[in-house]
Amino acid sequence: MQIRQTISLGLLIALVFATAASGHNITRILAKHPEFSTFNHYLTITHLAADINRRLTITVCAVDNAGMADLLSKHLSVYTMKNVLALHVFADYFGAKKLHQISGGTTLTATMFQATGEADGTSGYVNITDVKGGRVGFAPEDNSGTLGSYFVKSIEEKPYNISVIHISHILSSPSAEAPTAAPSLNVTDVMRLKGCKAFADLLVSEKAEDTFVQSVEGGLTVFCPSDDVLDEFMPKFKNLTAAGKMALLLYHGVPVYNSMGMLRSNNGLMNTLATEGKNKYDFTVQNDGELVKLKTKAVTATVSGTLVDEEPLAVYKINKVLLPRELFKAVKEELAPEPAPAPKASKKKPKTKAKKGETSDDDEEAEAPGPDGSEDDSADDTAADENSSVRISSLGMMAVSSIFGAVMFL
Repeated sequence: MQIRQTISLGLLIALVFATAASGHNITRILAKHPEFSTFNHYLTITHLAADINRRLTITVCAVDNAGMADLLSKHLSVYTMKNVLALHVFADYFGAKKLHQISGGTTLTATMFQATGEADGTSGYVNITDVKGGRVGFAPEDNSGTLGSYFVKSIEEKPYNISVIHISHILSSPSAEAPTAAPSLNVTDVMRLKGCKAFADLLVSEKAEDTFVQSVEGGLTVFCPSDDVLDEFMPKFKNLTAAGKMALLLYHGVPVYNSMGMLRSNNGLMNTLATEGKNKYDFTVQNDGELVKLKTKAVTATVSGTLVDEEPLAVYKINKVLLPRELFKAVKEELAPEPAPAPKASKKKPKTKAKKGETSDDDEEAEAPGPDGSEDDSADDTAADENSSVRISSLGMMAVSSIFGAVMFL
């Protein structure tokens, strides 16, 4: 009986810690390395980031910004881009050590492109070869075995959960780069028919429409300012740079489908279509009773209606334009109230010894709080990250405590 309890306890503890160790976030991993910001951006746009985060064992072959420039020069659609990048995600773990110790010097591994069903035959496989001189090369199966890309360095490894490595060039594959049809659902048409015509027209005029339309297939949530709200905001919009205008529009799209029920139950930070590298472009979803509020550092908007909520697309009307802190931090500081002038110092009274049971004037004085009682943005972000870690650690400890309690009960 004692042996059985000991074994059960060991297995349960192993399960708890294995589950905690399996979590990873490819967007956060790559955000630490600005040289991969373009690759990271397209993992989000194509929804591959979410797919990668759901996998327990994965290898991501990241290409730096210079290497991505070669791919972008081909002007592929987002759907085709997804197939190409999926070829860079292996369904197995390959850390630096394993790459240099491949049995027989070469191996064939399946990719996420093969798993989509879009690959012809075995074109979704990649050949990994440990060549002379300690170099490791990669070649898609449908590229005549030509080793056109090589291992550069390891970015991050969590054996045997996730390995993120830097490779020298994009893996070129005729099958992955073949044109892919776009979905039939058009998000801007939905907006025009349901009361957000001004925002839809702005997406078209600023050439942001394609990003929204092409994101629908993998799941998309759009927060659309009503026509009167957008009309009032237009003078500020016109003062933004071209890049700022594009970022603000993409900031209103989240590359994941969220029903109203999901918004009400999944409070917290959300990445947007504008999220890229160090530019977080995120906001916080927070419930207020039955209301759903979207909070940035500059404004708080409320969801005022639902235009459409049919997976994979959800479009909600909001009562304010979302202002990302990356663009509107100065506006926020300008609107902050100025602190009141400090009162004139009065002459100090001579200190008197307090009688027994009384307090002196010095004991009653307390330090006054700051003008708004808040800290700066960086402190908020740090606290948020630390709080997330604390919550995760607490859950793990609670789970272990429960397990020990159950075993002791037995």
